[in-house]
Amino acid sequence: MINEKIEAIKAAVSEQIARSKGLQDVQDIRVRYLGKKGELTAIMKEMKNLSKEERPKIGQLVNSARAEIEEHLKARMKEVKEQELADKIQSEKIDITLPGRKPVMGHEHILHQTLREMEESFLRMGFSIVTGPDIESDYFNFKCLNLPDDHPARDMQDSMYVTDDILLRTHTSGMEARTLQAHKPNEPFKMIAPGKVYRCDYDATHSPIFHQMEGMIVDKNIRFSDLKGILEDFLHDMFGADTRVRFRASYFPFTEPSAEVDISCVMCGGRGCRVCSHTGWLEILGCGVTNWEELRLNGYDPKQVNAFAFGMGVERIAMLKYGIDDLRLFYENDMRFLNQF
Repeated sequence: MINEKIEAIKAAVSEQIARSKGLQDVQDIRVRYLGKKGELTAIMKEMKNLSKEERPKIGQLVNSARAEIEEHLKARMKEVKEQELADKIQSEKIDITLPGRKPVMGHEHILHQTLREMEESFLRMGFSIVTGPDIESDYFNFKCLNLPDDHPARDMQDSMYVTDDILLRTHTSGMEARTLQAHKPNEPFKMIAPGKVYRCDYDATHSPIFHQMEGMIVDKNIRFSDLKGILEDFLHDMFGADTRVRFRASYFPFTEPSAEVDISCVMCGGRGCRVCSHTGWLEILGCGVTNWEELRLNGYDPKQVNAFAFGMGVERIAMLKYGIDDLRLFYENDMRFLNQF
């Protein structure tokens, strides 16, 4: 009877091992037949009911069956492990002949690209770049530029004040005063001051935060024609050598005389279109001879040196250069717009 049970167990184990698919299946077979409560272990417990003559024979059969089952389980365990490793290797196989996956790279914002082009143009002409604080004092933003508290030109600025004497700078012109005071009296220099400026305004052509570039030249025996030549070279760098440039008399509180600078329309080449209001010209920047009083306020003698200044909007340059008709596109982070540049 016990002999038949042992043979039945061996046959069942062989069948189940053949059907096993994973390590867990093999482990379950081991527990079911060889564990503490396994079927072969249960037969060992029945041996106490046998006679002394039968016990050695049955014990030998049980041990032989256990060894045989252990050998089958061990062999199947090895096969399963090898198969699982082969499957893993196949699933993780890499075709090294395939092209690599390139990461998506960002790029410089169109405003920064434009600003770099502007800076490079002036650097080639011997200018240096200076920077200053976005939060400025009323002293540098207005008073040192010959704009006292009662000056009517202050009404031209939609200023954002932090306190009565501190504000977000309304222009980069304050860097003229800072640069003049940073140099020895009457010391010549050529500088540009790019940076953010702030105004209380927001529409298709105005933003509360935008970028300007201020420029200043201080030297002996320089003339307005020198300023014209520098600005013409700059505008040809930005818009092409065929671009025509003209100067019109205007008014700025920091310069006298002052001029507006126009370029031939980048859309129609000066023939006249909707963009240029059919005039053939587009306003691009302002410039002029630095006010003598500004030089005196900042430690320079206008009888010893001449000074010229100019200022322009970076967004304005970028809009004309790339045909952009809405200033807000620069700040809305729309990838359809940014990816074009």
